[in-house]
Amino acid sequence: MEVENIGEMKKIVVAVDESEESMYALSWCLNNVVSVSHQNSVSPTLVLLYVKPSPPANYSAFDVAGYLFGNDVVADLEDYSRKLVDSVMSKAQEVCMKSNIDIKVEKKVGSGDAKNVICGTVEKLGADMLVMGSHGYGFLKRTLLGSVSYDCAKRVKCPMVVVKHPRNVL
Repeated sequence: MEVENIGEMKKIVVAVDESEESMYALSWCLNNVVSVSHQNSVSPTLVLLYVKPSPPANYSAFDVAGYLFGNDVVADLEDYSRKLVDSVMSKAQEVCMKSNIDIKVEKKVGSGDAKNVICGTVEKLGADMLVMGSHGYGFLKRTLLGSVSYDCAKRVKCPMVVVKHPRNVL
């Protein structure tokens, strides 16, 4: 695949999460975009972006199901969230190291609606490219759950690549 002006890429944002699809997209980006930039003596910065769901606006004494939310539960949820972020970023860092490409990597963590955080970060950083994995949802699931990549494709101003995991290709 040939990408126009790939040698001029300075900042590439890769959206990562706990899925195999996002790690595959990161690996694809390293092998097909970043490696080409290196051949052109340009070393872009790779920004790994993880978006965690935002917590409820405020913790009330009872959640929707009527269960008591004590301080221990809130602390456990926050601890779990931190561990999940650390796990995803560690996996992404391993993928980067396995590529054997010397590249500057920045890690960013956002909180909130994934499509808004991703698009906002891409705009704020002035990214030259956005890379995302595809979960390969069918029509019905995509209709019910929405598609973050579809929404981002409509909103970002830079080129965007949606990478399908080989098992999701028909």
